[in-house]
Amino acid sequence: MIAKLTGVVDSVGTDWVVVDVNGVGYQAACSNRTLSRMAAGERVALVVETFIREDRITLYGFADAAERDWFRMLTTIQGVGSRLALSILGVLDPDQLTRAIASQDKTALTRADGVGPKVAARIINELKDKVGNLALGASAATAPAGGKAAPAGAGASPDNIIMADAVSALVNLGYGRSEAFGAVVAAGRKLGDAANVSELIRHGLKELSQ
Repeated sequence: MIAKLTGVVDSVGTDWVVVDVNGVGYQAACSNRTLSRMAAGERVALVVETFIREDRITLYGFADAAERDWFRMLTTIQGVGSRLALSILGVLDPDQLTRAIASQDKTALTRADGVGPKVAARIINELKDKVGNLALGASAATAPAGGKAAPAGAGASPDNIIMADAVSALVNLGYGRSEAFGAVVAAGRKLGDAANVSELIRHGLKELSQ
């Protein structure tokens, strides 16, 4: 089982890279986002997922462990194979993908080639429980700017219903659901549990304007 490749980029294709490791070339399929960071002759380190079939061994290369972990999660969903998972990771990085699923933003997922509304809905339905608290958990673990960290056991984000209302308001103003969600999470991190909808909207707009 190959888990990592470190070497020199030999060549880059439309959806693959060949890495020369001490004179042996390993071809790995990669997302467009990962491939965009590579150029022939440069040293590279790839986190690798190995798929073994009866007739072949296929390597999938990733810029980091987070991208690989998302690949693993996506390929557990019916109708989402390795090629489609790489397509999704090519347009959404792990943080963006977390926000898209947590905010149930099907439009963001359909930016990937091959992902229609039905597949996007299936991805969200099957993964929302796994990732729904990741963005909120990250904000809860971060101290507000210029202030003290939230006390142990207390989340820094506001009540989910209030947060959902603030996100909806920003979406109605023309912002994408994922970016609105991220802005409200950031606002909730700074304001704390006492924030109301109006405050979240106002500070969310400030986040979006930066």
